[in-house]
Amino acid sequence: SALIYRSLKCMKLLIKAGADVNCKASTMTLLVFATMQGGYTNFIKFLLKAGADPNIPDDLGRLPIELAALRDCKEEVEMLLPLTTPIPTVPNWSIEGVISHVKNEDKKPMEQRHRERRQRLLKSQADTAFKLKEYKMASECYGNRSWRECNTVCKQKCL
Repeated sequence: SALIYRSLKCMKLLIKAGADVNCKASTMTLLVFATMQGGYTNFIKFLLKAGADPNIPDDLGRLPIELAALRDCKEEVEMLLPLTTPIPTVPNWSIEGVISHVKNEDKKPMEQRHRERRQRLLKSQADTAFKLKEYKMASECYGNRSWRECNTVCKQKCL
């Protein structure tokens, strides 16, 4: 919740108290969430200093550096680059090289099974957040770009 509500002070206290910076019990690491959403550069900097692993991917296998690159956030890509294991399919392991590669990959259609898996995951996270009265978190999950893409694809199939 500290990340959702953008409370860096709260996050620092939680991690100081022993919270797992890599959220191994969660479906999405804090670093994945922060790089996926945008606007969390200070959190990313803090998480990396606190030991967050930039090599833990999201449910589609994308690393935080790829998620930051999708948003053209050079500052975040620059922070993540030296800490991320080079991706074998990225021929130019540089800020511009990663961004260019990710942009080209993003143009390719996402396989249906990945869409459906992502949709189920986001719906589950949103439903759980809603039950816990974490309405902002629920709206973040429902507002996720992949959720909207999945919903559109499913609606088209029904028509």
